[in-house]
Amino acid sequence: MNVVPANWLTVRTADGRDLEVLRQGPEDGLPLVFHCGTPNAPVEFPLLTDAVVARGWQLIAYSRPGYAGSTPHDGRAVADAASDVAAILDQLGLDRFVTLGWSGGGPHALACAALLPDRCRAAASLAGVAPFDADGLDFLAGMGPENVEEFGAAAESRAALETYLEGHAPNRDEMTGPEMAAALGGLASDVDRAALTGDLADVIAAMFRRALTAGLAGWRDDDLAFAAPWGFQAADIAVPVSIWQGAQDRMVPFSHGRWLAAHIPGARAHLYDDEGHISLVRQLPRIVDALSDT
Repeated sequence: MNVVPANWLTVRTADGRDLEVLRQGPEDGLPLVFHCGTPNAPVEFPLLTDAVVARGWQLIAYSRPGYAGSTPHDGRAVADAASDVAAILDQLGLDRFVTLGWSGGGPHALACAALLPDRCRAAASLAGVAPFDADGLDFLAGMGPENVEEFGAAAESRAALETYLEGHAPNRDEMTGPEMAAALGGLASDVDRAALTGDLADVIAAMFRRALTAGLAGWRDDDLAFAAPWGFQAADIAVPVSIWQGAQDRMVPFSHGRWLAAHIPGARAHLYDDEGHISLVRQLPRIVDALSDT
């Protein structure tokens, strides 16, 4: 594991919002834009950064609106991630890129693939959710009880979701790695509990803590965006996409990965019977390799 210097910066969008950005790696390298999960915000993530830098690429990760140092964007849709990414790349003088989204970041990576086809060379969804209203998909089937309740509240109303989150967020902004498995409750399968140790657990806990430093706006607005129309169709994506999903995932069920693989034209499916939501993260070096092959 190498120590790659972290450069934190702020990008101002055309509508006056601030986006907090983490940049690591050679500044003349191809950007890999990483979309964190829900609720997460960027931290230094050696497993990902090492894989990116080994390719001669640079890593760009940003806090979605409402998380950490990024200004909330009330009423944002999943599609809005594309214009935010474009604003970041424009300020940095960067053009073409590849993108990867984990969990709640998956739809935002797909937004870039759909809406920035002239700039996005390829995209990957790692344990990412499918659209809430996807034809032929029972969105909640197979989720742990906590996610069933959370997404049910998001579908009901903003007020119902805020009430749910306010009841479940206390003390999570102080969570440590060793506490992660227990905190996830019914969302963690056995394979994920086994994976939530050491450096990986510490990084995920740090992402969770940073996400909540500015309150619950980012988490709330992610959930509301997932439960609403995304602003693009999976069938409209024309750039290469790979879908990575595990059958032992209780946060984003296996059926979501199968749906995305079946409905995104030309998608390459990497579907594992023995992986979960967290354990699949250990595939990050392979996922970066797959992006480099496009």
